[in-house]
Amino acid sequence: MTKNSEKIGAVMVVGSGIAGIQASLDLANSGMKVYLVDNGISIGGVMAQLDKTFPTNDCSACILSPKLVEVGRHPNVQILPQRTVKSVKGDPGKFTVKLLKAPRYIDLSKCTGCGDCANVCPVSVSSDFNEGLGDRKATFRHFPQAIPSGFAIDKIGTAPCKAACPTHISVQGYVALIREGKYQDALKLIKKDNPFPAVCGRVCNHPCETACQRAKVDEAIDIMHLKRFVADLDLNADTRFVPEKKEKKGKTVGIVGAGPAGLTAAYYLASEGYDVTVYESAPIPGGWLTMGIPEYRLPRDIIKAEIKVIEDLGVKILCNTKIGKDISFEDLRKKHDAVFLGCGTHNSTKLDIPGEDMQGVVHGIDYLKRMNLGEKISLGDRVAVIGGGNVAMDAVRMAVRNGSKDVFILYRRSRNEMPAAREEIEEAEEEGIKMNFLVAPVRVVGENGKVTGIECQKMELGEPDASGRRRPVPVKGSEYIIPCDSIVPAIGQSADLGFLPKDQGISISKWHTVDVDPFTFATGMPGVFAGGDAQTGAATVVMAVNAGKEAAISIDRYLSKVDVKEGRVKYWTKGVEDKDISNVGDSLDALAAAKLHVRLAEKDPKDLVEVPKEPRVHMKHLDPVKRRTNYEEVISGMSEEDAKAEASRCLSCGICSECYMCVNACVAKAINHNDDYEMETIEVGAVIAAPGFETFDAGLRGEFGFGTYANVVTSIQFERILSASGPFFGHVQRLSDGKEPKKVAFIQCVGSRDTNCGNSWCSSVCCMYATKEAIIGKEHAKNLEPTIFYMDIRAHGKDFDRFVNRAKDEYGIRYIRSMPSSVKELQQSKNLLITYVKEDGTLIEEEFDMVVLSVGLTPPKEAEQLAKAMGIELEDHGFCWTDLENPVKTSRDGVFVCGAFGGPKDIPETVMEASSAAACASGLLAERRGTMIAEPDVPLEKDIKGIGPRTGVFVCHCGINIGGVVDVPAVVEYAKTLPNVVFATDNLFTCSQDTAVRMGEVIKENNLTRVVVASCSPRTHEGLFQENCEKAGLNRYLFEMANIRDQDSWVHMHEPQAATEKAKDLVRMAVAKSQYLKPLKPGQLQVNHAVLIIGGGLAGITAALTLADQGFESYIVEKESSLGGNYAKLHYTLEGLDAKAHLAGLLKKVKDSPLIHVYTDSDIEKIEGFIGNYKTTIKNKDVGATFEHGVVIVATGAYELKTDEYLHGTSDKVITQRDLEDLLAKKDAKVAKANSFVMIQCVGSRTKERPYCSRYCCSEAMKNALKIKEMDPNKDVTIIYRDIRTFGLKEDFYKKARELNVKFVRYDEDRKPEVVDNGSRLAVKVFDPILNAPVTLDADMLALSVGTVPNPQNEEIGKMLKVPTNQDGFFLEAHVKLRPVDFATDGVFMCGMSHAPKLSEDAIVQANAAVSRACTILTKDLIEAEGKTAFVNKDLCAACGLCEANCPFGAIAVNAAEGAAVVNSVLCKGCGVCTASCRMNAVDLNGFTNEEVLVQIAAFAA
Repeated sequence: MTKNSEKIGAVMVVGSGIAGIQASLDLANSGMKVYLVDNGISIGGVMAQLDKTFPTNDCSACILSPKLVEVGRHPNVQILPQRTVKSVKGDPGKFTVKLLKAPRYIDLSKCTGCGDCANVCPVSVSSDFNEGLGDRKATFRHFPQAIPSGFAIDKIGTAPCKAACPTHISVQGYVALIREGKYQDALKLIKKDNPFPAVCGRVCNHPCETACQRAKVDEAIDIMHLKRFVADLDLNADTRFVPEKKEKKGKTVGIVGAGPAGLTAAYYLASEGYDVTVYESAPIPGGWLTMGIPEYRLPRDIIKAEIKVIEDLGVKILCNTKIGKDISFEDLRKKHDAVFLGCGTHNSTKLDIPGEDMQGVVHGIDYLKRMNLGEKISLGDRVAVIGGGNVAMDAVRMAVRNGSKDVFILYRRSRNEMPAAREEIEEAEEEGIKMNFLVAPVRVVGENGKVTGIECQKMELGEPDASGRRRPVPVKGSEYIIPCDSIVPAIGQSADLGFLPKDQGISISKWHTVDVDPFTFATGMPGVFAGGDAQTGAATVVMAVNAGKEAAISIDRYLSKVDVKEGRVKYWTKGVEDKDISNVGDSLDALAAAKLHVRLAEKDPKDLVEVPKEPRVHMKHLDPVKRRTNYEEVISGMSEEDAKAEASRCLSCGICSECYMCVNACVAKAINHNDDYEMETIEVGAVIAAPGFETFDAGLRGEFGFGTYANVVTSIQFERILSASGPFFGHVQRLSDGKEPKKVAFIQCVGSRDTNCGNSWCSSVCCMYATKEAIIGKEHAKNLEPTIFYMDIRAHGKDFDRFVNRAKDEYGIRYIRSMPSSVKELQQSKNLLITYVKEDGTLIEEEFDMVVLSVGLTPPKEAEQLAKAMGIELEDHGFCWTDLENPVKTSRDGVFVCGAFGGPKDIPETVMEASSAAACASGLLAERRGTMIAEPDVPLEKDIKGIGPRTGVFVCHCGINIGGVVDVPAVVEYAKTLPNVVFATDNLFTCSQDTAVRMGEVIKENNLTRVVVASCSPRTHEGLFQENCEKAGLNRYLFEMANIRDQDSWVHMHEPQAATEKAKDLVRMAVAKSQYLKPLKPGQLQVNHAVLIIGGGLAGITAALTLADQGFESYIVEKESSLGGNYAKLHYTLEGLDAKAHLAGLLKKVKDSPLIHVYTDSDIEKIEGFIGNYKTTIKNKDVGATFEHGVVIVATGAYELKTDEYLHGTSDKVITQRDLEDLLAKKDAKVAKANSFVMIQCVGSRTKERPYCSRYCCSEAMKNALKIKEMDPNKDVTIIYRDIRTFGLKEDFYKKARELNVKFVRYDEDRKPEVVDNGSRLAVKVFDPILNAPVTLDADMLALSVGTVPNPQNEEIGKMLKVPTNQDGFFLEAHVKLRPVDFATDGVFMCGMSHAPKLSEDAIVQANAAVSRACTILTKDLIEAEGKTAFVNKDLCAACGLCEANCPFGAIAVNAAEGAAVVNSVLCKGCGVCTASCRMNAVDLNGFTNEEVLVQIAAFAA
């Protein structure tokens, strides 16, 4: 057990959807430090993707964005995106958490959110935020209002082409740039790693193409010739690209050898500012490029042009200068600060067979060198070339061009083992060159010292040797002689290293190569580095280029006195994946080891099935017959059209192509492509798990055609289609042709209530979001005809049934109770044919334009891994296991859960659970509250005296909500013409974080004294914009808002011109009013830290106990004689919780708590005061009591409806479910005797008088039905229902009931069951829609699932507290989604069934949530009052008292001594009732003074 003094006053919240955000804000606003951890790049979760929210159809982004900004700005919330929890160790109160931070590649502390990086990014990928309906860039931000507002780079690993390339050049990057037509940028990118693109575009062995994942689809991309394409463009340009040269370093480097390794090193060192001299023993530079490769493969002009760039950098090349002869190695070292050895391998390897010294034996290396240097060598007509490498191919093809008639290859292995490039072999064969395989020379045959032939021996392939190729084994007795005029051995080559001093640190290997460090290319001699063929033996050009590049880096580090090797160890050939990184646990050593290996972004072939095949662009070759006689380049280059087409075949395996265009575009220097995984450690006192959910993969229900038929979409995709910020800007359209659909079908329960796919649970939200989408879709497209196919309509939330009824009655949405069996596409129209069966068994086929699959909610994909890291258990379906007594408590103390991770649920329940979890976490850490927080950094307020109005106007596009109708730029230009406007601009989303920052900068830069924002609703955003002003030093009340969305673009969506003119009017009026605004100073209120709880049921008791955990005193006022309320009448819950024992335990805690004061048999007579300072008077058994408190929690509960339906109250065989539960618990003989039970649902619920669902009735029926079956499986139980609403995980109990042969018969509202008492038994008559006929059920007992009615005292209490009730009599929350326990009146909260009918676990959650919200007030000593308050002109006041009588808050009263009314600004809420009622015009209202209102009216008339 952790001591209180050792506890950590911080909480980690994992998951940043609305649950995580709400929990974080509650905790931070009540004195806790919060680490908000998410594995994504930004916060917001699925709610950020939604278009609207039901049942109010509020814009989801509009109600969410203020929350995003608040949590993003909060000084006590540290947002940690792209983190994965690896371990949580320790005890409640003090946990040590290890987090794995994934690379973002963009530094959030530097990123300004400007988006320049995304604008230049050449890679487009499917947008996950838009559910694949549009593209985004690899450098991206999910949505404009995202928090953090900085961008991120999507990089899933290293593209295999880059990993395979020895220079590790960004192949995918330059291919992407070529695709976009950015050819010079592509060249610059290539030259970052290879100064010889024109050379390598011709003679590279292109291992990148071998690794190319496109080959899994059709053919690898022609990467080599794409490189050649951009290089050749540069060669032919008027101005060649020469890299910028850094300031001179004052140090020199000597390079031995002017081959590709040496020249590459020279190129990069010269660029870094070093003086470089290259020493070349040959008469021309280029090494093997010029002396080995024939011109038909690599024209000399190409080599010269590439070398010319190196010389233009200032590199001196000294030809005919041999080290060891013209200058000693010792003198070379003395002359230079560092030396690079790139001398190549120019010595031929001997055959070591008899006769090799005869005339006519010309070694391949020598032959190529002499020919390329201009010497004429005749080999005769018949020439044998021995070897299978590129030297052999070059020699044999050069011999053909030199006039030899019969030229052939002798190779001791098979064709498959030949090391030469495939294309070289093929081109040689095209030119008529014969290949003799599995043959090895044993002696040279000759006469008079001249070659006449070669004796060979046949070979066969044995076991593989060290190279991996099968070893050739001689076949005994197979010798034979081949006549020939010349023999050209080309079996290998070696370096001439005789100039190197012995025993001075430079080690020579047994293969006669220089030994170097494989990462730094450093030799054992300080300051001496080596690379290329001298280090590897004969290899490829590109390997030599890499050695030169890496050696240049090492030399620069060496001369800069920086560790040469640090950070450079990277294994490119052995890949690891991100999932391997994620499996390293919390070990730093394991992470460090994993980071040394490249993460290959390889493609799974099954993911490439949908990729269409596109043929590779094939290069044009010279005619084989013609090219035998000349040295013209065999292969011609690509056209621009070909290059773009070939580049477009790239699969973008790594997503980010690493083209580095973003680096160049970023002024803030925020981009770091070397970012990598890091392990972090934080300490917290508690943990809240809120990772959210995944949506079901609709492709698993193949019968519906998702992923096959274009016009079948998921519900979340349809949300993005509807959204103004979505891919189609809110226009409802089909994906196949972009046309507006007419008939749209919604299919419910896709991936829910489906045991075939393993998801037996109900996802709780699908019926409602489908109804919402149908309504919104119809609002967007007037001719839309939505049809919803469903099994049960589960409208179990507050006002949900009313919402469904509205959909039916006002919008004409059709509901069909059926689960379609299949969806088929009609080929020509792409329409969809749905097959379904009506309830009466009729088979129907109906054609639709579009199908929307209402996909269910599933556990997050990381659930198992997260649970393991946190040490918590999951329930059978993979959701988090929760405690029956506290639904936010997990299996581990100190770790809490909220939102859909605990089971599928809607936003209000999610928000309530978030606040509940916050209450539990802060209760654990109450003693450490305030120990780790920081105060908000608010600048001093600017004094505007003497400045006058200087107004800035910000006009919002709101995506297309405004900008799609109103000509926003025209409104901005108009605003610039208005008096005192010194700045005007438009914003895509003014509520986004980057715009908020920019607004603050503009206020300061332009010395603004007034700010006007023309955007959406002040109800959701005014506070946000006022805070922007405040953070810039401007009084928050010098802000005015024009609502050009709700009051303009939405109501005039079909009148763009008129809407634009109206927007101008509204802006003009707001600007006019703003000139008269004055800075206001809100007062401060002291806070009493006690709480009044009205109601002592389960909710009230829970609230009191949770408050006590927080250290706050509470007063429970209960009108009954005992505590417990409805919960006291329960025996057990559906899940098996012993309600009696649970309640007894709670009551004991209440009794034992010194902080809880209970008043039973009590009525509230009067509540006076305001937030932080209430005084309540109660009457208790004729004895009054008064107490003071700062907050009120309303938990007045509700009652079971008293009904006389179905013979209730007349027949003793008819009882309520609650009565039946009591009889079952007591094992009453009456129940034991009964053999048949019938239950009728929705008794008194979902009627015209009470059009709401009582939420718990179906669960109560399941509970009692299962208890009866448990008692005796042979007892007959039938439930007559309208819709079974066992939402969430309760669906399993419905499934179990069916398995136990509980029968279910549905009835319609207009054909209710009839009950007749026949004396000994009841006859229940009901029309069965499946049988399409009436049925009669005999019953020994009839149980009625009776609905809930609100507490009749709600209205009276509401008047005392100035809080409203809804049309049903339940209390009305401030916002149905995001403030479900708050009232609009500050300091008053609700919980339990005072809010709406609910289950006991819901009441517990909501009670804790109310406490959490109350703690945001109770944890403060002072709170700020409203600034826009009334004031009285005493000279005009007649002291009539009318204002006093009308004020709902008691904030104004007549002061007889002064003869005038006086306003208590602390109590005043700025409602304006007093102003409107004053006959003398003596009362005015700050922020809405007569002067301000009249000038607005005048501006409108102008």
